[in-house]
Amino acid sequence: MMHTIPEPLSALVEQLARLPGLGPKSAMRIAMSLLKWPEAETRRLGASIHDLRDNLHLCSRCGGLSASDPCAVCADAGRSQETLCLVAEWDSMLTLEEGGFYHGQYLILGGLLAPLEHVNADMLDVDRLVRRLQEGAVTELILALGATAEAENTATYIRDLVRARFPHVAVTRLAQGIPLGAEVKFMDRETLRQSLRFRQAL
Repeated sequence: MMHTIPEPLSALVEQLARLPGLGPKSAMRIAMSLLKWPEAETRRLGASIHDLRDNLHLCSRCGGLSASDPCAVCADAGRSQETLCLVAEWDSMLTLEEGGFYHGQYLILGGLLAPLEHVNADMLDVDRLVRRLQEGAVTELILALGATAEAENTATYIRDLVRARFPHVAVTRLAQGIPLGAEVKFMDRETLRQSLRFRQAL
């Protein structure tokens, strides 16, 4: 059926359908909605997508997305330098920040160990973590990785690495108020607050 659709529309639908959670039908609905927008709006959306990579950077400190380097969180002198919260992805950091109850530093690991998906330790940002710990300011590493099997494997790997190389750094984890199989980014604020407050030694 796609051969009856004009090429520019077909190309857009094909690109949109590659986004997470979108199939060909959803992509077509979005494309048709865009065609109904005023031309200035669609051009502005296109420019925003085009400029996304030019205007966003990875923070050299935490690995998070930011328009500046370092990011606003890492540049905030009022935040504790002694606690470092390790999260798998940037959106988990955003979720914790929205709660407003954590006032330390962050580091984004860039994923979780997942052997079945061929994600190994070399694909995670372990080097950035090691560099941060080598600075000597961090006294506690908080693992906020979730409660999935992948998160547990990653937590064990990080704990062993830190114990071997940085024995003065305490490794803790979010309390198990987080349901088994859940991810940090999907947790409600109160569950996250309680999990962070009653974190456990690992």
